[in-house]
Amino acid sequence: MAGDSGKKEEMSKVKIISTSHVKPGKMIGRKECQLVTFDLPYLAFYYNQKLLFYKCGEFEAKVEKLKDGLRVVLEEFYQIAGKLGKDEDGVFRVEYDDDMDGVEVVEATAMEIGIEELATEDGTASFKDLIPYTGVLNLEGLHRPLLSVQVTKLKDGVAMGCAFNHAILDGTSTWHFMSSWAQICSGSNSVSVSPFLERTKVRNTRVKLDLSLPPNPVNGDANQGPQLREKLFRFSEAAIDKIKSKVNSTPPSDSYCRKRVDPPMPESYFGNLIHAIFTVTAAGLLLASPPQFGASLVQKAIEAHNAKAIEERNKEWEAAPKIFEYKDAGVNCVAVGSSPRFKVYDVDFGWGKPEGVRSGSNNRFDGMVYLYQGKSGGRSIDVEIALEAGALEKLQKDKAFVLEV
Repeated sequence: MAGDSGKKEEMSKVKIISTSHVKPGKMIGRKECQLVTFDLPYLAFYYNQKLLFYKCGEFEAKVEKLKDGLRVVLEEFYQIAGKLGKDEDGVFRVEYDDDMDGVEVVEATAMEIGIEELATEDGTASFKDLIPYTGVLNLEGLHRPLLSVQVTKLKDGVAMGCAFNHAILDGTSTWHFMSSWAQICSGSNSVSVSPFLERTKVRNTRVKLDLSLPPNPVNGDANQGPQLREKLFRFSEAAIDKIKSKVNSTPPSDSYCRKRVDPPMPESYFGNLIHAIFTVTAAGLLLASPPQFGASLVQKAIEAHNAKAIEERNKEWEAAPKIFEYKDAGVNCVAVGSSPRFKVYDVDFGWGKPEGVRSGSNNRFDGMVYLYQGKSGGRSIDVEIALEAGALEKLQKDKAFVLEV
């Protein structure tokens, strides 16, 4: 189950040992929950890939501990152990039953790869085969597990590659699940904050979609388009403070959809509760203006996306559903995913905090940006950027962007 699009040279470094499945530790019975308007647009995206790597030994014991903890945490987060399905009207839903396979767990070794190599990697080449389901569409959750975890023994540690079906959960839910799993593995007997699984409480409009997989869904056209390069930029807390003092003296109010919808949903809402917010300007105007100009455009777009705007967007989409592919953002577009608010470096399974947290190669296109909490903590931010090679080379030389603090 290693990444199918990796080069042969890279694939030879990773050897799959075994594949198994983990179910909840108790009987749950048959459960069904309709996917809602916030979920459905992600069916044509690829699985959301995350990689965490840790310095530790005793690989076999770590794997068993992860499986044991997974059995417990799935008792609460059982939806992630199910499959996608459709009801008699063709409305998508997430289904769970005790006879389903559960979460896929792949065990592998990569004794030529070390923590330092992963920590200093700017792109995704050296860890492509450490994360499963490269090039696999979320729609394939109809017959694949909704979560696949690959645990790989490195020469000086362990890598955890996770592929989540983005049609059933967003980043907030992803890291709620990961932190809960880690909490159980660290000795807790139960999850401290249970997931709120009733996603139809936020919206219950039934939307029928006639979707089918392309003839060759794995990899699809992920390798087409311009030659992209990836770069990880690390901004210290001092650098972030410097940027904010220049361009964002009045930060916007909380941008979480969970708090903006009417009625508001709890932070523990399990599913997708996100909206892409757009703003447009001319390249020449942006270049000729101070940084505050671009920042104000983004801030105004965020402030305007209140409960009324969210309701109007949902009604418009439900009246004429459009399923976009991950790369349909358009030319000269910058799209931002993930969030530095997610406490990714607090995901400690009992053997220390991760040495690094990264995104996989899925859902990347020219202009895609992922933001993460910086490893140094505080207000530091790690920025993953995918750009056409020539554009990225220019960005790396731009002293106004690459701050030295």
